Amino acid sequence: MGLVWAGEPRSLISMLNFGGEMIIMSSREAALLKRRAEAFLRNAQSLFDSGDYDLAMFSLEQHCQLLVKYCLFYLEGTYPRTHSLTQLLRELAKRDEGINELLHGENYLYVTKLEDAYLASRYIPREYDKEEAAPTLTFVKEVFDPIVQQTVRA
Repeated sequence: MGLVWAGEPRSLISMLNFGGEMIIMSSREAALLKRRAEAFLRNAQSLFDSGDYDLAMFSLEQHCQLLVKYCLFYLEGTYPRTHSLTQLLRELAKRDEGINELLHGENYLYVTKLEDAYLASRYIPREYDKEEAAPTLTFVKEVFDPIVQQTVRA
């Protein structure tokens, strides 16, 4: 697994060996991860505002997952092929110790709640209400995003 530079850093191309198959990811794919993360956050807010708390929670998790994958790709040229938000954060914490703030205490409870929302949306008939979704939305916007985004600003 290596990185191939084609000019400026914006045109980074990463060659990944994924299941015996070579995958090429470029800055275009990184931009797609970031754009989708942003869209999921907008979608979560819209779903929350319309009272669709289950789907708002799912969209929040998708936002977080894609944002962390974007940061990992930005820093390393790759990211683990997993849907586990905690696993992705642990990988990112290897590159930036500030991420550990999300893996302890009350922050970690929110992270695991988000991960549970992903699993519940797919496999378990679990409903979320406003009292669960509102503080989770606030956590993502005011705590999670600033901590994660600082990894690519440093």
